[in-house]
Amino acid sequence: MRFPSQRERAQPQTIADEFGAWGLRFGLVVMLISIAFAAWAEETSGDPPKAPVPGMVTVASFGARNCIPCRMMIPIREELQLEYEGRAAIVFIDLHRHFELIDHYAIQVIPTLIFFDQDGNETKRHIGFMDKKSIKAEMARLGVE
Repeated sequence: MRFPSQRERAQPQTIADEFGAWGLRFGLVVMLISIAFAAWAEETSGDPPKAPVPGMVTVASFGARNCIPCRMMIPIREELQLEYEGRAAIVFIDLHRHFELIDHYAIQVIPTLIFFDQDGNETKRHIGFMDKKSIKAEMARLGVE
């Protein structure tokens, strides 16, 4: 057994020194969780977007911000919102923030896209990632050019 020298005893110890790599990892995990929780708490829940939008063909995309396929669809959804502005509605509903809508729309897997006609009737439901070409083809089938 080795006893610390007087010089070693005089030095202040940090958590990483005292507990080694485990302490450092634990401290980092606690810090990351606190940052994530603070960011989550800052978000206002607000009301979810209306789906279907009355009088418009609507594509309702149900997903979550931390879902990889949902995140892959963000640029596609943004492009379609610009292309179909005024002619059709493209809405995103974050089910982690609005979990009460899961049962209302019978969502089982995310991402789920639900296509509604102008009268608000569901015409198609797609589960998983859907590319822009396929979405545009479905929109054309619903009469949106």
